[in-house]
Amino acid sequence: MTSDAHTADRATDAFLAHRNLLFTVAYELLGSAVDAEDVLQETWLRWVEVDLPRVRDPRAYLVRITTRQSLNRLRARKRRKEAYVGSWLPEPMLTAPDVAEDVELTESVSLALLLVLETLSPTERAVFVLREAFDVSYDEIATALGKSPAAVRQIAHRARGHVHARRPRTAVAPGEVRAAVDSLQRAFENGDLQAVLDVLAPDVVLVSDGGGVKQAALRPIAGAAKVGRFIIGGTGKAGSRLTGVPTVVNGSPALLVQLDGKVDGVMAVRVQDARITGIYYIRNPAKLSRIASEVPLTLR
Repeated sequence: MTSDAHTADRATDAFLAHRNLLFTVAYELLGSAVDAEDVLQETWLRWVEVDLPRVRDPRAYLVRITTRQSLNRLRARKRRKEAYVGSWLPEPMLTAPDVAEDVELTESVSLALLLVLETLSPTERAVFVLREAFDVSYDEIATALGKSPAAVRQIAHRARGHVHARRPRTAVAPGEVRAAVDSLQRAFENGDLQAVLDVLAPDVVLVSDGGGVKQAALRPIAGAAKVGRFIIGGTGKAGSRLTGVPTVVNGSPALLVQLDGKVDGVMAVRVQDARITGIYYIRNPAKLSRIASEVPLTLR
């Protein structure tokens, strides 16, 4: 084997060994599996141009490339989001049921946390994700972002406070979430408004994302009565049948919603004290490409 071929094999092996990690990093930074896949392609193109003998830690180097490419996309995406029709929600991903048993991983890819991360600046988001989810050192984050370790520590402190003030306060067992999701499924399949109201918290908020392609509320809907009416009567055409298929999305129990037997969207929830406090309903077809097969994720 020639030296060039051997180097190419080493580059490929290193990239494949860390691919799931790199995808998870990009997804947490972007909230989009499609964009994360594009970032991985860009990372690969830059990785094969690297002088491998000079790379002491391939994992750290690859994470650095992925972070920089993700930041470029985050900064460019601002204009695209400003023109988005209605509410924007992260792209849901079908995950293996056992992901729910990894509390740290489930929390880091939850739709609720990803929405909170959208309120951070690109740099704050990168620092928070790399430090809190992937335990990257301040020095390595500083190298990736072109900042001093002291500056990174300050950004991390600010971002951590912002996120902690907005994220759900308590962790909920997957079984409790599944019970609430199952109750919601039975209620809307039966068209039973009272049963829907019984599983909703009084101050529940529903956010629906149709991207201007599918019918969706342009703004979040607040309050059990309004949310209940939307679920029963506002998601499909008169005479159509809405059903739900239990699934696991972003590590948490959810529903694959079908309208007359065809995939209509994904419905994920936040639960507290056995009641649903938040509903995320993603109907935009462009965001449903990762619900047909499980997406492997990892923090290590």
